[in-house]
Amino acid sequence: MGKTAFVFPGQGAQYMGMGKEFYEQIPVCREMFEKASKVTGLDLPGLCFEEPEKINVTEYTQIAMLTVSTAILKALEEEGLHASVNAGLSLGEYGALVASKVLEPEDAFRVVRQRGILMQEAVPEGGAMAAVLGLEGKTIAETCEKTEGTVSVANYNCPGQIVITGEVQAVAKASETLKSAGAKRIVPLNVSGPFHSPMLKEAGEKLGKVLENVTVHDIRIPYLTNVTGDYVTDIGQVKELLTRQVSSSVLWQQSVERMIADGVTLFVEIGPGKTLSGFLRKIDRSVCGINIETIADFEKAIKIISEE
Repeated sequence: MGKTAFVFPGQGAQYMGMGKEFYEQIPVCREMFEKASKVTGLDLPGLCFEEPEKINVTEYTQIAMLTVSTAILKALEEEGLHASVNAGLSLGEYGALVASKVLEPEDAFRVVRQRGILMQEAVPEGGAMAAVLGLEGKTIAETCEKTEGTVSVANYNCPGQIVITGEVQAVAKASETLKSAGAKRIVPLNVSGPFHSPMLKEAGEKLGKVLENVTVHDIRIPYLTNVTGDYVTDIGQVKELLTRQVSSSVLWQQSVERMIADGVTLFVEIGPGKTLSGFLRKIDRSVCGINIETIADFEKAIKIISEE
């Protein structure tokens, strides 16, 4: 019997109408939407189901994504289902912290609301991100280091897909070099800033101030952090890691490989989209990945998780 991991997607997987079935059909899910609305002062059902112009704006996207993922998580928990380990990509790490009982949902909602605002406000003029397809991480990281200006690796998503981030000109220069080095494709990302770049260090420091007033509980279920790609064993490090996470690389591929090495055979993606399931197929096809974004997915997942 293998282990099960609950994994939570990050910004970019959002769409209008996400989570609506859960809100309408499962009381504990509706309760999560109501809690998020109460602690943030936002109308989360309205934001997720009726506001297409806001759903893709960072300060709203992040809290909307976390609300949907947490609602689905609580529905699974109500069925008596828990993972052996939890992890999340960037913003998704907050879902993992709730699943591991490190943060109360209300505290996670408060922090992520502020995280979205701070990242939106901190966006420097001229930030950019681009996905580099078909090159090794080492080559990409070395190219970024040698490029004039600020450019670095934002995400190690999976083999053959690594995202770079930084100043517009520096990202463009690095992209040209990487094309010459054999990259299959460079895909500019439609984002509002250079996320997971040293350019957002100040936003991370401001987030650290927000986290000072948050209670961190003992880690009941193991979870991994993006910053190291490994388990967090000391709760005293949680706030520092979340502060650093805003401006450091997301080690997602490394996190997944660590979980697989530890015996995880089923990855359950909780929330909008199938992004993490897609990455999983490129990281290791020998393990199983399923996603839950609809009630039909939820019912299917209950059976699969129960059998693990």
